[in-house]
Amino acid sequence: MTEQILVGPHAVLEALRAKRRQIDRIYLARERYDSRIVEIVKRARELGVPCTQEKRERLGELSKGATHQGVLAVVSEADYEDPFELVARIKAATPLPLLLLLDGVQDPQNLGAIIRTAEAAGANGLFIAKHRAAGITPAVAKASAGASEHLAVARVAGLPAFLAWLKDQGIWTLGADPSAVQSLYEIDLRAPMGVVIGGEHRGLTMLVRQRCDLLARIPTRGRVDSLNAAAAAAVFLFEIRRQQSGMKQLPVNAQETAILS
Repeated sequence: MTEQILVGPHAVLEALRAKRRQIDRIYLARERYDSRIVEIVKRARELGVPCTQEKRERLGELSKGATHQGVLAVVSEADYEDPFELVARIKAATPLPLLLLLDGVQDPQNLGAIIRTAEAAGANGLFIAKHRAAGITPAVAKASAGASEHLAVARVAGLPAFLAWLKDQGIWTLGADPSAVQSLYEIDLRAPMGVVIGGEHRGLTMLVRQRCDLLARIPTRGRVDSLNAAAAAAVFLFEIRRQQSGMKQLPVNAQETAILS
């Protein structure tokens, strides 16, 4: 097992709840004792994971200087799903899949915030580029407040080709683009949907932009005409969920007409 050090009470507790990683040992600061620590110890005991109390200085050494808030765990690396199998499983589980696809998000803090938002919005899966993009690291897990332990994540070798494949699977792809003609709020989103968010500095790459079925912007009223990747993902995901939960789903043969109208 390739080991990682997971830091922070939220990340460690959610790893225990999710039961997706192997957890070898949990280290707790002797000086910290609260309700969250009680729950961590309880769940660790149920799973047979040993807990050790140490001085904060020792936790600082183990975490190599990362902010640990008195809790860290030795865990296995996060597993990635096969993207095609994940889509098949999602389609079998829900008539209105909501996917999130990231085109080159590189900052771990941004990725963590996006994962936290996606999990809260009920996204069914996250798809990230295999190259030149951030992966699920301990820093990302901490920034996501443990949400990365619950959201299914797959890595995609070629995002443009994957977007074309999604279209064949009946899943529309909607790219976030500040220069798009249509506002997000002008589009009927009651259909299987994949939201595509670009990287921090360049946005959507040209080929990914071309492969998206739809492009939409978030209308702004201030002097700053765009949002960061995490904020844009939040607006898109929650607007889609608002439409999907507040209205009846369109018949399959009417979805294309409604979306393109």
